[in-house]
Amino acid sequence: MTARSIPALIGWVAAVFLTAAIASIPSTAAYLALDLPPWAPPSSVFGPVWTVLYVLMGIAAWLVWGERHHAPVGTALGLFIAQLVLNALWTWIFFGYGAFGLAAIEIVVLWVVLLATTIQFWRIRPAAGALLVPYLVWVAYAGALTMAIWASN
Repeated sequence: MTARSIPALIGWVAAVFLTAAIASIPSTAAYLALDLPPWAPPSSVFGPVWTVLYVLMGIAAWLVWGERHHAPVGTALGLFIAQLVLNALWTWIFFGYGAFGLAAIEIVVLWVVLLATTIQFWRIRPAAGALLVPYLVWVAYAGALTMAIWASN
């Protein structure tokens, strides 16, 4: 890491947290009022988990961006941005509009785009791909939770 790459690292992490801020606008307090499956986490788990995942995502994007002089990174970073948009959109669909069925479809699309992002990142810089694996697992879990909530509400 060079002194010139530190602002880029901060920029990528900030971009990811900007997505988090946009996603947090719809009230998630409604989560507690839902008919949740017994394996649903308490709402207090989401903040810490997402904080860690967002930091890992920002670092992963920064690592791939750092390879721009050695590898074509446009597709990988384009996929990354697409999954960020889908990430924020899910919260709006689920909590903002209460459209659980649409949210279930959207999270499947998010997972597929995230899988493609993870594969692209791994090809460019394996550490970057590895940093996205916890996020991929969490989105799969969130997808199962979304579908269970849709089925029971």
